[in-house]
Amino acid sequence: MGMLINIDNGGTLTDICVLTENNFYKTKTLTTPYDLSKCFFDGLRSASKAVYGEENVARLLAEVDHIRYSTTQGTNAIVERKGPRLGLIINKGSTLPARLREQDPELYDFLIGDRVSEVELADVDDESKGADTTSVITRLTSVGANRIVVCFESEKADEYEAQFKRIAFDNYPRHLLGAVPMLFASELADDVSTERRGWTAMINSFLHPAMENFLYNAENRLREYRTKNPLLIFRNDGDASRVAKTIAVKTYSSGPRGGMEGVKTFSKQYNLSNVLSMDVGGTTTDIGHVIDHSVHEQRRGTVEGVPISFGLSAIASPGVGGSSILAVKNGAIQVGPESVGAVPGPACFGRGGKNATITDVNLLLGLLDPSTFFGGGLALDLERARTAIAENIAAPLGITADEALLKLRDAFEQKIAGELKSFGDIDSDTVLLAFGGAGPMNACGIAEDCGISTVFVPKMAAVFSAFGMGSCDIGQSYSTVLTGNRQQALEAAYAALVERGERDMFAEGYAKGEYEVVARLVAEKAGVESVYVLGHTISIPQDMAKADDVTLEVSVRKKLKTEDNKHAGVSKGAQAKSTKNRSLFAGGAGWNDVPVYEVNNMQPGAHGTGPAILEEEFFTCLVREGWEFVVTELGDIRLTKGDK
Repeated sequence: MGMLINIDNGGTLTDICVLTENNFYKTKTLTTPYDLSKCFFDGLRSASKAVYGEENVARLLAEVDHIRYSTTQGTNAIVERKGPRLGLIINKGSTLPARLREQDPELYDFLIGDRVSEVELADVDDESKGADTTSVITRLTSVGANRIVVCFESEKADEYEAQFKRIAFDNYPRHLLGAVPMLFASELADDVSTERRGWTAMINSFLHPAMENFLYNAENRLREYRTKNPLLIFRNDGDASRVAKTIAVKTYSSGPRGGMEGVKTFSKQYNLSNVLSMDVGGTTTDIGHVIDHSVHEQRRGTVEGVPISFGLSAIASPGVGGSSILAVKNGAIQVGPESVGAVPGPACFGRGGKNATITDVNLLLGLLDPSTFFGGGLALDLERARTAIAENIAAPLGITADEALLKLRDAFEQKIAGELKSFGDIDSDTVLLAFGGAGPMNACGIAEDCGISTVFVPKMAAVFSAFGMGSCDIGQSYSTVLTGNRQQALEAAYAALVERGERDMFAEGYAKGEYEVVARLVAEKAGVESVYVLGHTISIPQDMAKADDVTLEVSVRKKLKTEDNKHAGVSKGAQAKSTKNRSLFAGGAGWNDVPVYEVNNMQPGAHGTGPAILEEEFFTCLVREGWEFVVTELGDIRLTKGDK
């Protein structure tokens, strides 16, 4: 393995992990939402300094084999409801808008609302009515739509949408269509379900603007350094591909999928059969569940609870994180979903933020040290944090700022615990894997609220999702619904999709024979799916002949990852040594001094009891009273409560 750079772009912080043959390096930089390419290259500069001891981006990019990038910008945009206004074009007689709205009224109204226009499919076939047909575009833009989705409901939807596209391009100047981009649902996904196609197209169109400018700008800047391989986008299916071959909806929840790849590997290393994971970032907490070392994947995933045409791993991303706004509404504390993001950030960042966040709370509780936070690279302002909590929380509740601190901490922990409990079944074997920059900080309190008595914190916790991306392959997946004579359709579709895969993999730099091709048929009858993997004989098995629908799925993949078969043990050695103390606020008990243990200086077997603080450059963990910690053979941390 040569050098790999994995970058996970979050709403508040961007994580960078550099993997070499014998070592790994990690760093973070503040996300710059106004220009994502800035934090991208800030991260590369910081990474080069970590690797070489000095900034040398040119050398780093000359030596790297692959740069893989994921982002939560799309996930955050949907969670926070920030993005373009979409318009929807349907055919007359279609009840698609009503059905979509019934599935999720709030999301549908946010994305589309009343910005819907209809066309007669008969007119789409009539070239003489082209101008009248495309007038629907003008009507939608006049009511505020700045992106348009076309989704016809018909057995020949793909043909009608293709014809409408030709008419639109003939009747509108290209510069106008470029200003109001159009997306055709059938070009994006071949799916028997019009609802899934509709949601997929709308969500993709919504996410696209946030992705497009940054990704192409970053790729162009990388070319200036003459990098030998293009920028690869890590997708939510667990693989990576070039920017030009990655659709926006595939970036949704891609960072969390990297985390789940890491959780899967971690569960194997420690032989954990039931792992509930939480990746606490700035804007969201990404929750996953790995059972028997397997990530649960849905063939048809859901975004915000609505169905889409593509597969997704089962991950929930509630709007609660280190930068989520803490507020008082109707006399109660509300946690998120709005976030202060990286700009202006929590009040204690001193960048103009005036809202309270859990970062401000943990600073005032004494958990965070202003001199060591973010590796000492980000000064924290105690007074700004105190003012934010006093004005936004204490005053509305009629309590002191000190009294508000523990209430806010409890509300934050209970919010995440509630999300964890609603996501996965918790039993005596369940362990919690806590990662992300803010994941370990409140892990013990969250685990207690969930009834979980064992927590693991990976040594790479602060950049764990970026680290997990290191196991991905390069590849693409395609699918098409077989219609008419299914055997003939299968033979033609198989040849077409394999040829398409060959072209895409050639563009990635791999010749035929250097990657694997896997094809399967998925049949559905009365709502029940069956799967058949195709071998050398390209034919439909007899038991699929009478299925309601049959879909051909083809994947092409260049394997880069190798299975890590290392197994780790956990045993106590020498007592951990603390070099300093820190004073923690304990409510009515006042302030208590507790030992601080530097994670990077602890050897395997080092152990201790709470209350205590564990910290390294980019994460801090509170070990609560009644909890014990021990460093594993691989340098990870296990926390247990009581006699567990």
